[in-house]
Amino acid sequence: MSTSPDITPSRPLRSDAVRNRRRVLEAARELFAERGLGVTLIEIAQRAGVGVGTVHRRFPDRAELLEDLFDGRLDELAELAHTALADRDPWHGLVWFLEQSAEMQAADRGLMELLNDASGELAHLCCIRAKLDPTSAELLQRAKDAGQVRDDVSTDDLPMIQAIMCTVIGASRDVDPNLWRRYLALLARGLSARPELIKLDHAPPELDAVGTGPRSGSTSTC
Repeated sequence: MSTSPDITPSRPLRSDAVRNRRRVLEAARELFAERGLGVTLIEIAQRAGVGVGTVHRRFPDRAELLEDLFDGRLDELAELAHTALADRDPWHGLVWFLEQSAEMQAADRGLMELLNDASGELAHLCCIRAKLDPTSAELLQRAKDAGQVRDDVSTDDLPMIQAIMCTVIGASRDVDPNLWRRYLALLARGLSARPELIKLDHAPPELDAVGTGPRSGSTSTC
């Protein structure tokens, strides 16, 4: 006669534990958006107003914290890509998605670094990110098939376009947070079969205003 295993149900978190977990997540979200993925658990604890031990109890694995924070953000980006695919104008859908993606990354340095991280450390998030690649490629190929993208542009160019935008966003973040829009327009000109139709609405930067390399103390993977 078989017996049922003795399974002890997990206890629900106490109200103070729930409150502390929420504070840790809010603090981590703010810090990762401001400074990138190099933020330490000590810095998160200080921002949340809790002890480091509390952060470790709620999130024993740093990867678990990152996944909790960025799982939804990557799903949001994937949803934007599918929305772009539904656009009847392939070119508009492609440029709209590139703009939305850049806008999200400009507002969240951690997300930008995650999208450009090649380490594969966060397996679950990497799987979500990998789903974006064929969708992005489909957006470009659809516009190309419609004659709206140059014949010599390849879907293999997309990772470099992402890397270029990452560099521009990182270099101009503290000087002109919207400067990336000018360079997205320039990239769009390079992709377009009708570049003369694309306007550069954003003014160029002053030569000495924007850094050309990583700033001291920067943790960006770009």
